[in-house]
Amino acid sequence: MKQLILFLILIFSVSLEAQQIIDLYTSNIPNSKPYPMKEIPTVQEGHISWITNISKPTLTIYLPKEEIATGAAVIICPGGGYAGESYLKEGTLIAETFSRKGIAAFILKYRLPSNLIMVDKTIGPLQDAQQAIKIVRQRAKEWQLDPSKIGIMGFSAGGHLASTAGTHYNISYIPNDENINLRPSFMILVYPVISMQDGLTHEGSRKHLLGDPASKEHRMQFSNELHVTPNTPPTWITHAGDDTVVTVENSIHFYQALIRNKVPVEMHLYPRGNHGFVLDIPADVWMQPLFSWMNESGMVN
Repeated sequence: MKQLILFLILIFSVSLEAQQIIDLYTSNIPNSKPYPMKEIPTVQEGHISWITNISKPTLTIYLPKEEIATGAAVIICPGGGYAGESYLKEGTLIAETFSRKGIAAFILKYRLPSNLIMVDKTIGPLQDAQQAIKIVRQRAKEWQLDPSKIGIMGFSAGGHLASTAGTHYNISYIPNDENINLRPSFMILVYPVISMQDGLTHEGSRKHLLGDPASKEHRMQFSNELHVTPNTPPTWITHAGDDTVVTVENSIHFYQALIRNKVPVEMHLYPRGNHGFVLDIPADVWMQPLFSWMNESGMVN
């Protein structure tokens, strides 16, 4: 009985700040096939830590207390190689930290690319990222947000999705009759997959997103370092130099492309830590340089 009570307290404390979970699409999901795929969550100590087989995308909403709200918002894309999503460490814990700092957070549970549920799996996750940006901008007044301060954050393959949203916003892959601006106001990339090119890419992410073998056209289309322009959003990046899963050169190439195009960018590289290095550090600690950047760049007041 004591263990059950502690378990319920833990669940309640984790979900306390999440006001709502909403479906990403209120009608038909674009680019979808009718296929009965059952989502598989992994629960660890009362937390949903990992999710696979995602075919129904959602947004989990964390709004800060009104007295500390800054008007800024971040859409969070957990990583997982486009094969699953690290929902707790790269989602829930990050959203709670933003919320405590007065920044609204929205965890995007995006569809994982699959030929079983998508007509074109290469654009499925991007469609969900664009839809998330559209929803948050559309409902900015309701959630007391500044539409010009809505950014996107991604970890690992989620970093590829975030950087794709930040470099491919000129083409709407979703219905957008309202002509909502789909450009993120800023990007936050944490040990991101950026490129789909040989020698740079994370092979698992490329295989799941683009297929095996991936066509040259798709490799070029989704190598985001090749699509940076002067209008690419300001960016904050962090990565470990000894990353053996996603080589740090992904971040370096993207940083160089941003610099060439005179896009404001700040990058923090660490010599050791390997992939996922921030996950063993309290979020309040490793995110301090990020919060400083957001303050200095005017994204939060």
